Amino acid sequence: MKLKKDFIHKLPKTDLHVHLDGSLRMSTIFDLAKQQKVELPAKTQEELKKIVSCADSCTSLDQYLQGFGITLSVLQTEDSLYRTAYELAEDCAAENIRYMEVRYSPILHTNKGLKLTQISDAVIAGLKDAEKKLNIKTGVIICGIRNMNPSTSLKLAELAIAYKNKGVIAFDLAGSEYNHPAKEHKEAFDLALRNNLNITIHAGEAYGPESISQAIHYCGTHRIGHGTRLLEDGDLLNYVNDHRIPLEICLKSNFHTKAVASIEAHPIDFYLDYGLRVTLNTDNRLISDTTMTDEYMLAINLLKLDYLDIKNLIINGFKSAFIPYNERVKLINMALNEMAVLEEETLKEKVTIEEKI
Repeated sequence: MKLKKDFIHKLPKTDLHVHLDGSLRMSTIFDLAKQQKVELPAKTQEELKKIVSCADSCTSLDQYLQGFGITLSVLQTEDSLYRTAYELAEDCAAENIRYMEVRYSPILHTNKGLKLTQISDAVIAGLKDAEKKLNIKTGVIICGIRNMNPSTSLKLAELAIAYKNKGVIAFDLAGSEYNHPAKEHKEAFDLALRNNLNITIHAGEAYGPESISQAIHYCGTHRIGHGTRLLEDGDLLNYVNDHRIPLEICLKSNFHTKAVASIEAHPIDFYLDYGLRVTLNTDNRLISDTTMTDEYMLAINLLKLDYLDIKNLIINGFKSAFIPYNERVKLINMALNEMAVLEEETLKEKVTIEEKI
């Protein structure tokens, strides 16, 4: 089966690793800036996109993160947080993402005096209202920040625990990976785990497999954000595989942050062949100028993944969702049924074309 973009677009999908502050619509940034009287470093959307969206010439994770200063400048009000959360769910639903876990760090939205509870309520409300109107289910992951004081991560873990079962499904650690080890934030993860909160940690992107090992053995993570450099430690790779710890792979951003030298050099195809539970995600729709459909097309066109690989990635996404088991089963069955219908339609279309020829 030759995989075309419109077919991939129609497939039911997940996005388990997408940042709210990295996934705004460009038009929304301008609207919010005008409303809030925030001065932007460009006059047009085209000019701003060149500044905010990462080019292939990006050299590091730290450089990749620079665009967030602009997006965060307009995300300091309840209305802006509600709107961007709703619009992100809307954009994802439009490309048939059936389940999305959106992550962000509330501490980054307090510059104008918002309380952490106000921030949390606004994001959750935006997502819940989107769920009422759209064919999508969502969850929120609250992020600690590696380069901030560990006491801040502890405060954010407490916030995540308070909002557990109210929309928050997990706790994460994001930010600059190099020289900011996850184990320094162990107290926050210990608290989250004692409260039976799901854990995912950015690791193995800007730093090697030691970072992944810390995330697992010091912080008790249930999933790995990125994990691109896992193949550098075969013993750890087998541990991750044996324990079915999912990897949240984001192809385009991994290239932008130079976790890999090129998309073609990405190890996702090896990870799949080896049996690892790999999921595919966007990371930052605006910063990396990508969509979930685009990520799959990169895997198909540059890494030569076939339909069985794509189907495996999709099902892995649903299997790895931070939702109760019974809900996961329902989502998996829904996805399998939708894919079966699309496969049959595609096969019929192919037969009709061949008959005409």
